[in-house]
Amino acid sequence: MAGFEPYARDAEAIEREIATRGMVLGIDWADAGAVRLLAREMISGGPGHIQQLARSRDPRKRARGELFAFAILMQQTMAESAERGIHTHGGPVWKALGRALIEQNGGVGS
Repeated sequence: MAGFEPYARDAEAIEREIATRGMVLGIDWADAGAVRLLAREMISGGPGHIQQLARSRDPRKRARGELFAFAILMQQTMAESAERGIHTHGGPVWKALGRALIEQNGGVGS
């Protein structure tokens, strides 16, 4: 169908990648405090920090950087779908991380 973008499928795939990195890091997505700390690091560290982590030879640092990069990709995917009038949402992992990102951003954002 013309104009169709598979936002739901993309969001599901991105969330799966976030969850995979979270398993490597031992993240309990139900632990709101731990997820907020993760969100705080992502926001305060900025793009340079994320790139440094993602390029690290240390697998745990790399997984953290990749998780942050996938979170940014999820935010972009959701924003693009919203611009086209399509409501896209993630599952429990994204909801936990997205909520923490919003809280750390002062209640504004993703």
